[in-house]
Amino acid sequence: MQLKPVCRNNPSPLLTELPPLGMDVATLADDFRRYYNYTLGCDGDCLSTHYPYKALVLTLRDRLMERWKQSKYAARTRECKHAYYLSMEFLMGRALGNAMLNLGITDEVGRALYELGLNLEELAEVEMDAGLGNGGLGRLAACFLDSCATLGLPVMGYGIRYEYGMFRQLLENGYQVEEPDHWLRDGNPWEIERPEHTKRIHFGGRSEHYRDGEGRSRVRWVDTNDVLAVPYDVPIPGYRNGVVNTLRLWRAAATDVFDLGEFNAGSYPESVAAKNAAENITMVLYPNDASENGKELRLRQQYFLASASLQDVLVRWVRSYGNDFSKFAENNSFQLNDTHPACAVAELMRLLMDEHGLGWDEAWRITSNTMAYTNHTLLPEALERWPVRMFERLLPRLLEIIYEINARFLAQVAARWPGDGERLRRMSIIEEGPERQVRMAYLAIVGSYSVNGVAALHSRLLVEGLFRDFHELWPEKFNNKTNGVTQRRWLAGCNPALAELISENIGEQWKVDLRQLKRLAPLAADEGFRAAWRAVKRVNKERLAALVEAECGVRLPLEAMFDVQVKRMHEYKRQLLNVLHVIHLYDRIKRGDTGGWVPRCVIIGGKAAPGYAMAKLIIKLVNNVAGVVNGDPQVGELLKVVFLPNYRVSAMEIICPGTDLSEQISTAGKEASGTGNMKFMMNGAITIGTLDGANIEIREEVGEENFFLFGLTAAEVEAVRASYNPDAIIAADEELGRVMRLLESGHFSRFEPGLFEPVIRSIRSPQDPWVVAADFRSYVDAQRRAAETYLDQERWTRMSILNTACSGKFSTDRTMQEYNEEIWRLKPVKIQSRDQQTAISD
Repeated sequence: MQLKPVCRNNPSPLLTELPPLGMDVATLADDFRRYYNYTLGCDGDCLSTHYPYKALVLTLRDRLMERWKQSKYAARTRECKHAYYLSMEFLMGRALGNAMLNLGITDEVGRALYELGLNLEELAEVEMDAGLGNGGLGRLAACFLDSCATLGLPVMGYGIRYEYGMFRQLLENGYQVEEPDHWLRDGNPWEIERPEHTKRIHFGGRSEHYRDGEGRSRVRWVDTNDVLAVPYDVPIPGYRNGVVNTLRLWRAAATDVFDLGEFNAGSYPESVAAKNAAENITMVLYPNDASENGKELRLRQQYFLASASLQDVLVRWVRSYGNDFSKFAENNSFQLNDTHPACAVAELMRLLMDEHGLGWDEAWRITSNTMAYTNHTLLPEALERWPVRMFERLLPRLLEIIYEINARFLAQVAARWPGDGERLRRMSIIEEGPERQVRMAYLAIVGSYSVNGVAALHSRLLVEGLFRDFHELWPEKFNNKTNGVTQRRWLAGCNPALAELISENIGEQWKVDLRQLKRLAPLAADEGFRAAWRAVKRVNKERLAALVEAECGVRLPLEAMFDVQVKRMHEYKRQLLNVLHVIHLYDRIKRGDTGGWVPRCVIIGGKAAPGYAMAKLIIKLVNNVAGVVNGDPQVGELLKVVFLPNYRVSAMEIICPGTDLSEQISTAGKEASGTGNMKFMMNGAITIGTLDGANIEIREEVGEENFFLFGLTAAEVEAVRASYNPDAIIAADEELGRVMRLLESGHFSRFEPGLFEPVIRSIRSPQDPWVVAADFRSYVDAQRRAAETYLDQERWTRMSILNTACSGKFSTDRTMQEYNEEIWRLKPVKIQSRDQQTAISD
């Protein structure tokens, strides 16, 4: 029996508005009890905290749901333009605290649970981190969604519902060991499955050319191996404005559960092979692409996301406007978060032409006026390229379209620069060579009306370097949108003590207008306010020290400077430079050079990609150095070193409030932006860093006197490469020479001889792209200035307050306003009062 759709003009009695749900303590407690007893079937014998947590989520989700529906109705009745944020990563973290904060009922929930004999903090710890991202890219996407909802912008996120998120990082003998992160083991009570919106995704097969009934040349993709994309919706609440936007995550499923014929013949594994192959697409976040199979699975994931999401948007459009796409580009924008969803350019062309009958010119006009591309990297190797042979096997119809896009594009280039064959070669979407490749970043640029970088330096280096040819052709396409973070999670949520102190002195408006923090600046001169600020920092350092002791077994002295570097492990981020400085401090202690010493706790954390051998070796080096330093009685509490395993969002919510010194030490010209630097700054940490990424803008905002600068500039890094001689640098610097002798003597690998030879060779190599030795002396000098400043706690506190006061620029609210004003041009949705609402069916 087939279900009939509900008639939009005659709403069902099921859709009649219900009375508003209460937000008071008594009503919250009543709803909680109902879910706990009746929906979950629990009683006094239930000892697990899982069920009270789930009952609490369902209680809150009801309140999100009524606002979710109101937001959808408001956008629909106004026929708003929508934007769609396509991202392979959404590092959402935990949702409970954010939902309560944005609904404005954290205190009420806490009191309701207290009356029921429950503790809110204990229930919050039950929630698994939604680790659907590797790091900054995915966390940025999560912050963007929060800010869009808070600004009332009708923006929908599209991603993948990975069964296993970013791996759990364990340490065995100092080595990183990856363990699956089955974050969906107990389900996700925040999500709602929407099977009625399932889409069919094609792979393989071939293109068949034919003429339709009107004699037009058409193409259809046939003999394909299909996979289903099943959507799950997650609510994204704005801050106390009644708006709830949607993050739609796709799960892969087989078209048939199993082959009954194979099963009856006794071939049990073969009978479910198709099901397993389909589900593999969304099984694991970003497979290791070091192997051919890993590359193929990653390409499948990217196309799966792009196709399902675009089909979803087109279905909604056709439902409202039929096959009239004349106004589609005026009413829709797709933001491609890095190159991962770049397949969307060719896929939208395919859908418009093959499925909806548009001609090439009309389809291209729509595509090139709806796609917008954000680039997040300055590393050429991070600009994805896929072998043409792989594209031809998996996505043959898309490859045909890409060839046509490229041919028409190169004709445009040739018309602009006649006879410039080298430029044509450089700009071609298809890279020629022994293994022909599809350059996905170039496809994204050619098919988009906007291309943006994510920090001022990054955007400038893009148009001067990686994308110079394209900028010369289309300068109007390129723009900058400096990243940010949401202050709701990264100050109000994760640092409640500091948030309360700020609100007591300047009010609460900063939670939706971070520029209000400027009003803290005069308070830096107030001795009483500085004392209160230090008291808050002390509490936060206690929380961080407790986390370190629980996970590393090392007790940190609270009087020490907490010197922190937590981020993805990568050579350009230069955790290695940090370790060399730690060895230098250790050497000073062993030599008795401790006059005016500032006790220091160095905390490093981050995950290395499973196939990244050097990054994993640096993790091992950190742990070996930590073992020697922490085990030496002569060092004592003068220096502590820890590698904090399994860095994640919920850990960062403890780390950034407790940090004194924020390490942002990437090689200049390599970090696109960074967002950890902003979180630390917002919470009063002081940055030691290079002129790289958003560090430049952070320093401009806070002033050079409140930032510890070191290192070569991006231009100087490029200039030094031709004559770079790290051996000479080491020979000329006595302290660096001591560090290298300790490292090369095997002092930190006594029972593992030669273990760190690859690290040593990289430091001494004239081809070291990260110029670690070149920046060592400047880094050590900046660290000395930081230590001397820390001795003067009044001065340090003033600097800390000013860092928070000057962090207003780095809210994603500002970033999203810029995206909207300059790229999307959406009209904010305002939620009407309930008595103005009319029931509208889905």
